[in-house]
Amino acid sequence: MNILISACLLGVNCRYDGGAVLIDKIDQLKEDYNLIPVCPEVYGGLQTPREPAEIINGKVINRKGEDVTDNFIRGANETLLLARLYNCKYAILKERSPSCGFGEIYDGRFSDTLVEGNGITAELLIKNKIKVIGESEIDSLLG
Repeated sequence: MNILISACLLGVNCRYDGGAVLIDKIDQLKEDYNLIPVCPEVYGGLQTPREPAEIINGKVINRKGEDVTDNFIRGANETLLLARLYNCKYAILKERSPSCGFGEIYDGRFSDTLVEGNGITAELLIKNKIKVIGESEIDSLLG
């Protein structure tokens, strides 16, 4: 089975800060699944590194006050296209991200405060019947 996964979780240096977050159990996941790496923010045309961004009143605004919502929407649509192309029913996405966050995202004030909500890509995938989980929930996919 093919599963989308945030590329940064595989060690790809595509996060806003130019880094990655290699997660445990990748080798176990690779034994059972084909992992399809995605970075919606890069697919949306944003560079690496880039200003951090958060969702504020339905818009994605970076720390400089620039509206990057269109980039996030474009990247989400590209990610959905890949999910459909590879027939992915699941996505493992970077928690708390304004694109990939599932369940909790930052509050939009750049205060490190979490609120209930989903990132732009996570929300689009959910609306299209793709099961989204955060990296802390990987055990649910391992037998």
